[in-house]
Amino acid sequence: MLNGKVALVTGASSGIGRAAALMLAEGRARVALTGRSAAELQQVAEHIGEAGGEAVSFIADLRSDADRERLVAETVGVFGGLDILVNCAGIIGSGTLESTSMADWRALLEINLDSVFRLMQLAVPHMRDGGSIVNVSSVTGTRAFPGVLAYCVSKAAVDQLTRCAALELAPKGIRVNAVNPGVVVSNLHRRSGMDEAKYAAFLEHSESTHPLGRVGVPEDIANMIVFLASDKSSWITGACHAVDGGRHQTCAR
Repeated sequence: MLNGKVALVTGASSGIGRAAALMLAEGRARVALTGRSAAELQQVAEHIGEAGGEAVSFIADLRSDADRERLVAETVGVFGGLDILVNCAGIIGSGTLESTSMADWRALLEINLDSVFRLMQLAVPHMRDGGSIVNVSSVTGTRAFPGVLAYCVSKAAVDQLTRCAALELAPKGIRVNAVNPGVVVSNLHRRSGMDEAKYAAFLEHSESTHPLGRVGVPEDIANMIVFLASDKSSWITGACHAVDGGRHQTCAR
């Protein structure tokens, strides 16, 4: 399905990024992994290698433009090209209009939006006709939720970036799409400072806010990412796909 294509996946050490990297490799893509944990990235790379795939891992700080440039350059240097970019890395933080500091605002946008924009910009010159970019957004990009203002804004911006870039890159044969997950079991909320008890309560409550009656797992999202990265979606571009158990159909509660 992806035989020989080169994929760069950010946030590949855990959660959705890890699941996407493993599925891309199962489809016979050659995968460049990046994240913040060398040990976790190495585990993913070893798993891919043991299954007969090809993977290389890079530690990178996506707030650093030098690291962004290095990441794309080293991926191309190792594999000789770049066909697929999957922007999975992201952070979340609590805050309202009145309580969000400029430092918190900028920190969140640097990862969730700036890095996505810049990596797309850096990747496109290496992509050929048939290239695919998949941005991991959120249900919060399409619906408003209280208490996570900067996160909602960052994901809404990713959706619009996806649509605008899709129009611009269509003449080159490069497709750009987004996936908008609901609540997915991952480290996203834990890394925002939510302890295990609060996280367990959050997941339990979230079962009632998703019409299908459960929260997601990383593989739910990775399946869509791989589809959008593959030629099976060759007539889809500029689309933001809800993979959220129906959450986007509901009112905030």
